[in-house]
Amino acid sequence: MRSSTIERITGETRINVTLDLDGTGKSSIATGIGFMDHMLTLFSKHSKIDLTVKCDGDLQVDAHHTMEDLGIVMGQCLAQALGDKRGINRYGSFLLPMDETLVMLALDFSGRPFLAWEVPSPAQYIKDLDTALFQEFFRALCVSAGLNLHVKLMAGGEVHHVFEAVFKGFAHAVRTAVESDPRESGIPSTKGIL
Repeated sequence: MRSSTIERITGETRINVTLDLDGTGKSSIATGIGFMDHMLTLFSKHSKIDLTVKCDGDLQVDAHHTMEDLGIVMGQCLAQALGDKRGINRYGSFLLPMDETLVMLALDFSGRPFLAWEVPSPAQYIKDLDTALFQEFFRALCVSAGLNLHVKLMAGGEVHHVFEAVFKGFAHAVRTAVESDPRESGIPSTKGIL
């Protein structure tokens, strides 16, 4: 089974994440941040990854610790569920339109973490969530998952649309990358390891 459960407890957050790469897109999300609940629900739906997230963070301080730690645990869960990555496509990309917004995402579960983030936000906040924290979330996820991810905003004017397009596009790219390639029984690398 390509699934994992990880609990991470620090002085700032307590997070429990369970995911199943071969799910149907069912989710139960409670991060304490309404917009992030919406984004992770979208991610689950569009990636077809079943996802349960329960997070209690120090939101009385701000959302930084919660967002970064969510990225850490989500990345760890992806890495654990993928195991040695035998038989997967490995790469995924998606160009996602959402009204006036267009986002390009490309990724590689290479084991070499890197985030290229070209997403100038049209607004500093969505409700009371600082949009700069989305980069922190994805950076932490990339490091923990061993993921190379490029995200580029090609067009966009409405801040909600921009970040919704990012999460939906990420979901579709991940879905492609983690799916099984029927012609690949081994590790999808000439090195023999990822």
